[in-house]
Parts: sequence; structure tokens; C-alpha cells
Amino acid sequence: MILNILSTLIFLIICIVITLDLLPKVKDWFLRLHIGRINDKVTWNENITKKGLKWILETPKIKVTDNTRLVVIDMLKGNYSNNTIQHWQEAALILGISEYLKDKTDKEIEKAITNYLNKKFHKNGKWKVIPKHIDGAILAYAIMKLDFINTDQYKSAFDEIWDLIINHIGEDGTVEYRKFMKSYRYVDTIGFICPFLVSYGLKFKKEECIQLAIKQIKEFETFGMLNKYFIPCHVYKIDNKIPLGLFGWGRGLGWYAIGLIDSWNELREDCKYKKELEISVKRFAIAAMDFQQENGSWNWSVTRNESRSDSSSTATLGWFMLNAAKIQDISEACLSSSKSAIDYLMKVTRRNGAVDFSQGDTKDIGVYSALFDILPFTQGFSIRCINYYIRNFKLSNNTKYENDEDKDIMKKSV
Repeated sequence: MILNILSTLIFLIICIVITLDLLPKVKDWFLRLHIGRINDKVTWNENITKKGLKWILETPKIKVTDNTRLVVIDMLKGNYSNNTIQHWQEAALILGISEYLKDKTDKEIEKAITNYLNKKFHKNGKWKVIPKHIDGAILAYAIMKLDFINTDQYKSAFDEIWDLIINHIGEDGTVEYRKFMKSYRYVDTIGFICPFLVSYGLKFKKEECIQLAIKQIKEFETFGMLNKYFIPCHVYKIDNKIPLGLFGWGRGLGWYAIGLIDSWNELREDCKYKKELEISVKRFAIAAMDFQQENGSWNWSVTRNESRSDSSSTATLGWFMLNAAKIQDISEACLSSSKSAIDYLMKVTRRNGAVDFSQGDTKDIGVYSALFDILPFTQGFSIRCINYYIRNFKLSNNTKYENDEDKDIMKKSV
């Protein structure tokens, strides 16, 4: 009798373990049925924006482990997934939605964003929970890009982010990724802080902020780039200037691209740093386009055609190319590149509006995820890309847009 009970319990446990391993695979398989069926860019925009807004209010669980077997062990340890969204993921969603609202009034979305802000900030404009890590800066930058609110009311919060950045300045005068990693300079940090520093510096007349942003970019270009190809490594060490991690990590290119292009966009034409960054924009655009795949994507390891396409790299580099198209010498090539990137992102969008196949979160320097799934960060930059594209091409549901005449319109509008 006891043996029968034990046998039944063991059988049930095995069934539960197998089920927990299989369920995520079955779920992904089901959600990927009929993937990429939306061919109209305006309809696609509405679908991915609706999903992005939902994710701001209802955080999706993101896997923190690449393990796909005996996941019950990770679940019991609390290491399987995390529903606490990171600031950089929230920021991307806000940046996308702010781009969506630039040419339209949507009171429902504005109300949802206002509710989100009320959860984050006190009435006096201070953070309810001050960010501990510097990715809080890109969230602050995203909030500064919301046109329908008076961003001055959050000056106290922006000041707190500036203080956070100051506290992360290392001995070389550049900003650390984490306080406990003083010797390393990550490419991620360029995307995290530089757009905020330029925007905040201009808005509140703090020249030292702009100077720090330029220094962060230029120091990385000096010590963290593969000179011949001008693509970043993951990290360089400040004491011996040795590059660490992978040259050509796709999302690393994306972080550099975001920090560079948004900083360049924020600078006024008469700023002494504008032309300096423009040289970098042009050089990087040419380098990055060489690694774009025939299907419009960039791979997670851009230098290897055999590696998988990564939607997060594609969305961020697509955004970069759209804005780099303002530079006349490379305009046509960048527009073609960005259009191909958007076409790819449409092909990997699930029926429910979620952009699929983004590389998972990085585990350590040189330790990259082997899983490709949904990611709020990718969703946000996909929304940001398509709304910029639609607005500058003057698209509507009744407009044809992929011809030479529309390219001329794009050139004039940017």
C-alpha cells in the first residue's frame, strides 16, 4: 500500500516536472502560429502600440535563466522569471509611446501614462523609489520626451538622476555601470545615460552634463571599438584598456547606437559637439549597414551570418538608421536599411502584437543568452521606429508609401 502511494506520488511529480518543462514550449508554439501576418504598417503600429501600453501597466514575466529543463528547480529557488521590469525596458516603452503621441491625441493612452507616472513619482516630482542603477537615466530621458505633460514638474526626479550619475563617476572621469564594477566601462552605459545628460544639460543649462556625455562616448570610441570596422566590444577595462566580451554583440551595437543618435539629435545645430558626433554617426552607420542581413535583421552576433537574428538589435539599429538618414551623404542607404529592419520586425510579430525573437538578458561580460523571446525593450523601440517612419512618410491607411516620391518626402521632412 505504502509502495503504491509512493509510486503514485513519484509519478505525479515526474508528470508535473515534465509539464512545467513543456508548457512554455507549447505556449510559444501556439503564440507563434500565423506569426508575421500583418502587412500594413499602420495596422501593425496600432497592434504593437496596444501591446506595449499593456506591458507598461501589466509587466510581462521575463525569464532570468536560460535553463529549459527541470525548470521547477529554478522556480522553487525564485530564479526562473522576474516580473519586476527593469528601468531600461520601461524607458523603451515610454519612448515608443511618446513617439506615437507626437502626431495624434489619444486621451486613453495619455491617461494610462499619467497613471504610470503617478505610481512612480510623488506630487512634488520626486521618485517614490529612487533608482539605484544608472539605467534609471534612460527612463528619466523617456519621461522628458513626453510632450503632453509639463516635464518641469519632475525636475526634482531628474536632479536625483544627475546625483546618481555623479556618484558613479570613476577615477577616469567616466561613468561606471555599477558601483561594485569600478574597473569596467560597458557599452550599455552609453545608451543608459548619454541622451539624458544632453537633454538635461540643455534644459537646465548644465554644460558639465553635456561634456560628460560626450566624454563617455568618445572614451568608448577610443578604447572599446574595433577600429577597422568601428563596432563596439561589450566592455573595456580602464586600467589596461583591454576590450572584454564580444566585438559585434548585436544589442551592444544597439546601446551604442541609442546613446549616439539620441545625443546627436538633442544637440542644437550651433553646439560645438554636433559636428563631432555627426562624424561618429556617419561612420557607425556605414559600419553597421555592412552587417545587416538580407532579411533586414541584425544577428545577435553581427559578425557571424550563422548566428540568429535578434529583434532587439534590429529595432534599435533601425531607429538609428532612420535618424542617421538626416545626413545627406548616407540618407538613401540609411532609409533603405531602416525600411528593411521594419519589414523584418513585422515578420516576427505575433498575432497578439508582441514582437518576438529578442535575445534574453545578458548574464555577464561575454556570457550571452541563448533564448529568443519577447522583450519590452524591443517592443518599445519597434513602436518608436514605426511611428517616426509613418510620420515622416505621411502615411495613412489609404496611402501608398514605398516608392521614390515618398523617399523624396522623407528627405525633405527630416
